[in-house]
Amino acid sequence: MRSRPNYTAGFGSLIWLFVVGLPLYVMLVATFQSRTDYAANGPLALPEHFTLDNYVNDLDDGFAQYFLNTAIVTVSVVGIVLLLVPPLAYAIVRSDGKATGRVFRLFLLGLAIPSQAVIVPMFYLINEAGLYDNLLGVILPTAAFAMPVCALILSGVMRDITPELYEAMTVDGATPWRIFLQLVLPLSKSGLSTIVVFSSLQAWNGFLFPLVLTQSSENKVITMGLYDFQTEHGVDIPGLLAAVVLSMLPILLVYLFARRALVQGLMGVGGK
Repeated sequence: MRSRPNYTAGFGSLIWLFVVGLPLYVMLVATFQSRTDYAANGPLALPEHFTLDNYVNDLDDGFAQYFLNTAIVTVSVVGIVLLLVPPLAYAIVRSDGKATGRVFRLFLLGLAIPSQAVIVPMFYLINEAGLYDNLLGVILPTAAFAMPVCALILSGVMRDITPELYEAMTVDGATPWRIFLQLVLPLSKSGLSTIVVFSSLQAWNGFLFPLVLTQSSENKVITMGLYDFQTEHGVDIPGLLAAVVLSMLPILLVYLFARRALVQGLMGVGGK
């Protein structure tokens, strides 16, 4: 028996597509127009004179340096998270001691403390450490605030690995380090992908720490560089939107390649 088409769902999907697609259309079309054409024709009009000047001007005006700084911060944060969180999650899952549970609960307090609440003491700490206006001063707190969520996600994924697999490798004489490398990590790929995407988003879109902990233009990141398009005489909307497109492309590519593992990791089925 053939099922009847769901016209309500189809109509709702069209509305959703319109709501999502219209802002994307406005953003992309504006990047291929000059500032004068955009002001004259409005945001919905197609470009009369197709141009890539907005992208070229953004890169020539220092946006390439902001892009590089953001990439350095993001790669460093992801590296720190991947270096520290998997062993931590493995210890949490495999240890039966009460001390480990208490440490884990204390570690998860980071989920309840917003970065805005500690930005003032964080500023003094970074300043006393001599890391003010240094990318390392942005990398360390960004990684620290990403780690609690990443540890929670990855420990949930590792708990899905059946005890029989651990026991089988233990009987074969495998050390905890070998079990971690040869069993846990391969079966936790979805969780690893999830924390990579999450920490990448946290670092790439970070605003508060770069705003407070950096000052010079040499250490600006993308989120701070977008301020350059707003002046006392107005906002260069085509140039700003071109910069937004440039800033979203790398993290969009990361998401597209890791989206399936990301969903599986958030559902906690990575080890199955």
